[in-house]
This record gives sequence, structure tokens and C-alpha cells, in this order.
Amino acid sequence: MLLEDVVQTLKDAYDKLDPVWLEDTSSFLALMIVDGCFILEILRMNHHIFDDYAPNDPIFSNDGMLYILPFLRRDMLLLENQVPLLVLFRLIEVEKRTPDQPDEYLNKLVLGFFHSGPYPRNVGRCLHLLDIYRKSLLQESPMRNTARFLRRRRRHPFNPIEASGDYCGNETKSRLLNLIAFERFDIGDGNEVTSYVFFLTSLIKGSQDVSLLRSCGIISNALGTDEDVAEIFNLLRRDVVVDPESRLDMVYRVVSRKLRNRFRKRLYEWRADLVRTYFRSPWAAISVFAAILLFTLTIIQTVYSVLSYNYQK
Repeated sequence: MLLEDVVQTLKDAYDKLDPVWLEDTSSFLALMIVDGCFILEILRMNHHIFDDYAPNDPIFSNDGMLYILPFLRRDMLLLENQVPLLVLFRLIEVEKRTPDQPDEYLNKLVLGFFHSGPYPRNVGRCLHLLDIYRKSLLQESPMRNTARFLRRRRRHPFNPIEASGDYCGNETKSRLLNLIAFERFDIGDGNEVTSYVFFLTSLIKGSQDVSLLRSCGIISNALGTDEDVAEIFNLLRRDVVVDPESRLDMVYRVVSRKLRNRFRKRLYEWRADLVRTYFRSPWAAISVFAAILLFTLTIIQTVYSVLSYNYQK
């Protein structure tokens, strides 16, 4: 049969599988086949492999794909909705469409579905759709792709961080939470996404931080306001625990140290400029203090005059 020889492997892929499915193997296999066929059809429709559905189909018509597809894309990345890729491989074999490299073929379908632009290749053998999507985010080294310290440029006097753009839309919170949850349960497979979220939540404390990151092209805001983006990352901060051994935690420490050093350097520069401009000689210092004293006395006199006038009235 289609999946009978791997049914135990499929059951073992689920943590705490409901006893109903453990006991009723036929119903479990039927569920796997239905879910797998639906996933494959969605992936292929996105690539326009098939185009023979009725115009009024609620999902696979042009209107259905336009309005329903964003919600399907979000739901297919939920951790509780994952189906083992082994199911999809077996369904492809039954279709007699087995490509020379089944992993690469399926990864191409999945990544083309979740990435609107160019997507990475060669993510290797994965567990499910969420695993494919996560590994596609890790193709570049986080140290090189996420942040690096830059020399000062003329067009931007203080530009210490260059980061890959992150799109913030309605599905951002769900997507990141499910990636974090997967890394938490998949022991030994790394926690790069969790570290990246920790890094961003450390940078974003309010809407002004979002505005700065957005102006530098680090964040693309599709939520409407910068306050909405800041609220998402403030919520994510509550559940993120970063591994101190991770590469991005090291990046965060390096960037934080260099930001502090740069800030101290700016303070030193301002103080030196103040000394050179106003304290070159004792007479210049006396003139500055005299001007400050005169200005203070003028303010006091003005306030006293206003209060006296109001009291007389």
C-alpha cells in the first residue's frame, strides 16, 4: 500500500499522538494522504502546474488563491499543522513523477511558495515544511548577513549596523513564534532564529527604534504603524531565551560593545570640541561662565517681574 510500510515511522514523527490515531491505523493513513494531497496541490497551484479548477472553486480558483492563499501560507507554517515530508515523497512516487532529486524538487516547490523573491537552494533533507522554511533562512552566515560593524560613511555619519531586511506583516508574530517553538522542541538542530529574534528585540524598545531601522532598510513595515511593529517584538521578548553559545548572541555582544564605544567616542569628541572652542584660555572660560551667569540672572529677573505683576493685580 501507499504508506503502510512506513506507518510506524509516521506515527513516531508525532509527539504524544492522540490514542485514536495510534489505534486506528487506517484512519491515520487516510488523514496523512488527504493532508498530503492538499499540500501538494497548493504548492503546485502556486507554481501554476495545474490550471483546470472551476472558476468558482473556493480555494483553487483565481479568486480563492488571491484571498485564501495568504491564510494558507500562514497556517502551513504552524507547528501543529506539520505533516512529515515522507508523506509527500510517497505521494509523488505514486504519481510516477519522481524526479532525479526528490529532495531538491520538493524543496523548490515549498520555497517558491513561502518566498516571494529569490530563495536559497540546497537546504537538504528536512522534516516538514516549517523545517524547510527555517533552513532557508539560515543559508547565509548570521555573522555576515545579519549584522556587521561598518566604517563611518559620508552620507550617514553614524551607521553601525547593516542587517538583512525583515518583512513585518500580519503573519510575522505567528511565523516567528512557530519557528522559535520548533527550535525549542527540536533539540540539537540549532537556535539561530531564536537568537535573531532576541537580537531584534534587544534593538527595538519602542516605535522610534522601528522608525530608525525602517529608514535604514533593515525592517519593512506592512502593519501600518511603527507602534504595531514595536508591540510585536515587545511580546516576543517575553518568551525568548537565547543560547549564550549561539553565534548571534556573540554578534549582539560585539555590536553592543562597539555601539557603547562609539557613543563614548562621540561624547569625548563633543567634550574636546567644547574645550577647544570655549575653554582655550582662562579668559575664554571666564567669559563663558559670565555669559551663563548673566543669562541665568536675566531669567530670574523676568520671572520675578511676571510674578510681581500678577500679585499686584
